[in-house]
Amino acid sequence: GTLSAVTATCCIQPMDMIKVRIQLRSEGGGSTSPFSVAREIYGAGGVKEFYKGLDAAIMRQLVYGTLRLGIYFNLIEYYKKENGTSTTTFAQKTQASLFAGTFGSFVGNPADLALVRLQADSSMPVEERRNYKSVFDAVQRIASEEGITALWKGAVPTMTRAVSLNIAMMVSYDTAREKLEAMWGKENKYKVSMSASMVSAVCTAVFSLPFDNMKTKIQKQKALPDGSLPYKNLADCFKKSLAKEGPTGFWAGLPTYYFRVGPHSIITLLAAEQYRRMLGIKA
Repeated sequence: GTLSAVTATCCIQPMDMIKVRIQLRSEGGGSTSPFSVAREIYGAGGVKEFYKGLDAAIMRQLVYGTLRLGIYFNLIEYYKKENGTSTTTFAQKTQASLFAGTFGSFVGNPADLALVRLQADSSMPVEERRNYKSVFDAVQRIASEEGITALWKGAVPTMTRAVSLNIAMMVSYDTAREKLEAMWGKENKYKVSMSASMVSAVCTAVFSLPFDNMKTKIQKQKALPDGSLPYKNLADCFKKSLAKEGPTGFWAGLPTYYFRVGPHSIITLLAAEQYRRMLGIKA
């Protein structure tokens, strides 16, 4: 789980940076063209700017990715033994995804918070930037300046997003793989795996983007002059986003988001199977 999550993250980091900037632009009413955003990011610091926050992204996957994939794989194997078959029910897949996504995202929230702030920092006015030096500096400063509990700021939307993503990704992948194996045979494992991962990528992007949008807005927000926050909680963020951007605003940047989470899902799932084979674990 760790190896596959980190592999995918290193490949997809530039698209993740563009995705976050598009979400912030949508909130402010600016252009959400991925090409415009990419030019802005490149102009701010060249190619290396696309990899800003990579250390936080890797740290996040070392915790969140490891837990959500590792727990899911182990629960699925447990259910298979309980069933006495090589397959699991839809309910069992959903339960495994829900628990793994919830637990993994809660533990990994500090790294996720640091990642969002690092990626959003250079898009803010100079006087409002936090100027974190690294993921460790971000975590230390958040804890000292805002309190230790601030590291779990946005934990509810993060967990909600993780659950929706994990269920959409893992349930759709395993379900599609089981159906395709029945149609094409297990000997076509690469064809089956690739096709199932592509189905999973579409489901993951469509179902998780609204939660990802709200998570990004809540985690990057700063206190207003009167000391209040723009968004009180997930429900308040949903209400204000709906009023300001309309229903389609929750899917702002969907094409870019797909090219971020789609390949990430595909690489994660295919890499997981390859690493499991390399380690002698039955996939």
